Amino acid sequence: MSATAYRVTDLRDLDAAFTIREKVFQEEQGVPASKEHDVHDRTDARHYLARAADGTPAGAARWRETENGVKLERFAVLADFRNQEIGAALLHAVLADVETELPDAEVYLNAQLRAIPFYERHGFKKEGEMFEEANIQHYKMVLA
Repeated sequence: MSATAYRVTDLRDLDAAFTIREKVFQEEQGVPASKEHDVHDRTDARHYLARAADGTPAGAARWRETENGVKLERFAVLADFRNQEIGAALLHAVLADVETELPDAEVYLNAQLRAIPFYERHGFKKEGEMFEEANIQHYKMVLA
C-alpha cells in the first residue's frame, strides 16, 4: 500500500493538516505563525491531507481561487516521510480536484528553491524572478 491523499472533510483531518504545517513551516523553517496561517485557512481554501502507507498523517496542502487562477499553497511533508511519494500523492489529489472544479483555470504556486525539481517533474515551469517570502527564496511556477 502506498501513500494516499484526499480532500479534508472533517475537523480531525484539518487539525492534522494544520499540525503538519506548523511542524514543517514554523518549527523547521522558522516561518512566523502570522505568515503561515491566514484568513484563507478558514474561508476559501480547500485543504488536503496525505497519509503514509501505515495511515499516519504525513503531508498537507491547500488550494484556492485567486484573481490570477488557482493557487496551490502550503505543501508540507513531515521530515520522516520525505522521498516516499507523499508530495506526489498530495499534488495528484489537488490537481485532480482542480481539474474537476475549474478545468480552464491557470494553476500556479510559489515554490521554495529546494522544491523546484519536484514541481518541474510534475509539469510546472518557473516564471519570473526569484523572490523572498518569509525569508525563504521562491520562484513562481505555472502548470504547463
